[in-house]
Amino acid sequence: MKWVFNVMFLVHVFDSSMQFRCTCILAVSYTIYLQTKVAKLQEENINLHRWCNHKDVYKDDIQVLEPQNERSFFSFGITDSRTIALYTVLFSLIMPFASYKYIDYVPRIKNLSKRTKDNKEEVPLKKRIAYMVDVCFSVYPYAKLLALLFATILLIGFGGLALYAVCDSSFAEALWQSWTFVADSGNHADIVGTRPRIVSIAISSGGMLIFAMMLGLVSDAISEKVDSLRKGKSEVIESSHILILGWSDKLGSLLKQLAIANKSIGGGVVVVLAERDKEEMEIDIAKLEFDFMGTSVICRSGSPLILADLKKVSVSKARAIIVLASDGNADQSDARALRVVLSLTGVKEGLKSHVVVEMSDLDNEPLVKLVGGELIETVVAHDVIGRLMIQCALQPGLAQIWEDILGFENAEFYIKRWPQLDGLCFEDVLISFPDAIPCGVKVAADGGKIMLNPDDNYVLTEGDEILVIAEDDDTYAPGSMPEVCKRVFPKIHDPPKYPEKLLFCGWRRDIDDMIRVLETLLAPGSELWMFNEVPAKERERKLIDGGLDIARLVNIKLEHREGNAVIKRHLEGLPLETFDSVSSVIPYSLPVQ
Repeated sequence: MKWVFNVMFLVHVFDSSMQFRCTCILAVSYTIYLQTKVAKLQEENINLHRWCNHKDVYKDDIQVLEPQNERSFFSFGITDSRTIALYTVLFSLIMPFASYKYIDYVPRIKNLSKRTKDNKEEVPLKKRIAYMVDVCFSVYPYAKLLALLFATILLIGFGGLALYAVCDSSFAEALWQSWTFVADSGNHADIVGTRPRIVSIAISSGGMLIFAMMLGLVSDAISEKVDSLRKGKSEVIESSHILILGWSDKLGSLLKQLAIANKSIGGGVVVVLAERDKEEMEIDIAKLEFDFMGTSVICRSGSPLILADLKKVSVSKARAIIVLASDGNADQSDARALRVVLSLTGVKEGLKSHVVVEMSDLDNEPLVKLVGGELIETVVAHDVIGRLMIQCALQPGLAQIWEDILGFENAEFYIKRWPQLDGLCFEDVLISFPDAIPCGVKVAADGGKIMLNPDDNYVLTEGDEILVIAEDDDTYAPGSMPEVCKRVFPKIHDPPKYPEKLLFCGWRRDIDDMIRVLETLLAPGSELWMFNEVPAKERERKLIDGGLDIARLVNIKLEHREGNAVIKRHLEGLPLETFDSVSSVIPYSLPVQ
């Protein structure tokens, strides 16, 4: 019974709505009909009045019906076209509101016509229309502008019709007046008459609303563009630049060295792409307080894993690409580096530069080389630093040498091809550079492999490059072959190795690899004291998990001591005066950098 009551209620509402609409239509039609009759009678009256004047007929004998000077609000014109224009405007203004009010009854009437009961909950038609409009504005960027343009055209059109209905001007002149009211709301001040003023005020109000909406759209567009520039979303139009992918604590030192390296060419361009805000990156770089000597650093916010962000920084036109390892877990950092390499290999334009990838774990290096191929060069910074620490511990003063050679402040390594040296033996190449020291050869026949200190009888072939130590890449060149005075030098024997006693303060994730290197360099009977806060049993377990067989160590004897190297009381318990070398590594509790 409830369902029947609802059906009857809907039918009643629908019938009432239809009766109301029919009544309105009939009333409008009848009004137009009467207005047409009145217009014809007035026209006949005017013609009769003219005829009487022309025939010299006395006006006292004939009652002349003069046209009414005062007309009602709904009697706007004396012609059919002006009346139709009036009711067209009124009908067009009323119908949208009426349709919006009763639009939700359309699906219900449709279900009633099917004589079925639908238990599914349907979304109201108003919400669906609002959703479609929302999707349209979200998907199409110019939808708002087109909607505003369409609203402006409608306002001018209906305003012109309204002005044509209440004024004596032509339709074209009414359209032009409507446009002037929309463009400048002050133009309606000179309008004379009550009805024209009402219409002009309505048009001017709509024009002010459209102008406000247009200002809002322009303001939003400008704000979005400024935000895009501020957040680093714009494209980088550069070529032969150095591209750095990622962000880490080593970026500051890297930028300093690149600036020094580019000093000889008047500076360069370095582009940094990282998943950080552009303003934060620029602030951190400004905190370095370093003179970049003409080198420009451009920051862009984005992910190196997304091809669109890589194209945004002109990855295909870069001279060199550096992929930095992220701080934190080594395996996660290497996994991210692998995904970055996969993204680089997917660039359709191709890469014209070589790619240097920083790895965190030596065990993950082969996988990245396998994916990247010959284009990728890997640097396991953590392993390299560990090896350098061992060498510096065994050779006092070597740290200063590494600092000079691996930086750009003094002399550094350079690789360059010199075609005039093809066919010469390496012993002749050694004396061909007066301002550089040849150290090796990049063999072209062996896939570009670097051969350090080759045999004196090695003959350079086409494509081979010379590795030298020089002050800068433009400060050296091969000269004429000098005269060599031959002398007999005594044979120098290698000095014997003696047992050493080393102290490592702290714990590293790859300390097992460092112990292996020490095993090959130290003489039998050497001792390695390990002083840190890791319990001794846990140390042995970690060393075994890392692949180190402690029982097979021949040259080194491990001594475990627990304590904190920062606390003086703990250090006083160690025989510090007996150690040949003391090295401090990153503590176990701190993240690996």
